Amino acid sequence: MTDTQKTALKGAAILWIVWGSVHTLAGVIILASDASGGFQAIADGVDPAALESDYHAAVGGVLNQHGWNLGWFGMATIVGAVLIWRQSMTAICVTGMIGGLADVGYLLFVDFPGYVNFVPGTVMTIISASALALSFWVWFSVRRVTR
Repeated sequence: MTDTQKTALKGAAILWIVWGSVHTLAGVIILASDASGGFQAIADGVDPAALESDYHAAVGGVLNQHGWNLGWFGMATIVGAVLIWRQSMTAICVTGMIGGLADVGYLLFVDFPGYVNFVPGTVMTIISASALALSFWVWFSVRRVTR
């Protein structure tokens, strides 16, 4: 592996740590909030008054499940980032699937419709896309050389 490839993996690892930390924190915030607060934390591009309601307990349960998923997505990508830093090709794929696929759903159903502000929402999508691009560039280039 070249020095450029090693540097790219370290950059990707740092990006995944940032992404994972923000998503772990988001999960904790959602789990610690009532349903209105959880929705307001996620959909920060929407007027908070529009999200203020006395939601059924089932809505809070679904939202807490989302918070739990954000938390474990975040923690798993942090672990993956450490392994990517150590040049694990398997970690590139697994971390990319976890963080990348989590962000696809966010992009399609929350970001594109305009329910969030650019910071931190869209910025996190840009960070995960950058981490994916860097790490998979290394993965494909190393794989091509070892064939």
